[in-house]
Amino acid sequence: MGETVRMAMSDGATIAVYHASPERVRRGGVVLVQEIFGVTDHIREMADDYASEGYEVLSPALFDREHPGFEASYTGPDFDRAVELARTLHPFDLSLKDTQTCIDALRGKGPVFVVGYCYGGSIAWAAATKLGGVAAASAYYGSMIPTFAEEAPPRVPVIAHFGRYDRGIPMEGVEAVIAKDFPLAEIHFYEAGHGFNSDRRKDYHEPSAELARDRTLTLFRENGG
Repeated sequence: MGETVRMAMSDGATIAVYHASPERVRRGGVVLVQEIFGVTDHIREMADDYASEGYEVLSPALFDREHPGFEASYTGPDFDRAVELARTLHPFDLSLKDTQTCIDALRGKGPVFVVGYCYGGSIAWAAATKLGGVAAASAYYGSMIPTFAEEAPPRVPVIAHFGRYDRGIPMEGVEAVIAKDFPLAEIHFYEAGHGFNSDRRKDYHEPSAELARDRTLTLFRENGG
């Protein structure tokens, strides 16, 4: 089990960060980036799971400046507030800067990886193209990945996971990323919808979640972890 700590970010703000220590010989560090719903119990469980594999994990509460302690459910007013935070109130570039701060906190102790889900999936892909100190990244169903793929190629190995039946991400955009044939990128489709990794969501698909997890851990191990 990890614990929530406070960390100073590059703009001077102090935000909550979930920290999970490795449960075996340390393989490296992982920055785990949240969905739009905050650092929920699901995200904390994912952090603990990576810790059980030997990784030190940091998961920053990206919306802490605008809504301290934000944790939302997947429907109703909570969903609307999550969308407002992600799309209107919180700058995406600030999320990247906070991710970089967490990467820097883990550097010097071994390789650092980034994994992200939904909103965090877009950040994970961007980390592979823009941020420093990243050994590899795993991006789950990030809707902004096609946009970032137009801007720059990945500088480090990155895998992206998409549900074939995701109604929120146009598959033609994903196909356009595949067509670029980036040497350091792999795109995987799963027989699932959006959010298939979370057992709290209606689109949870256990076989896809397990396969994506195995691919993510393999990526980390093949790149120093």
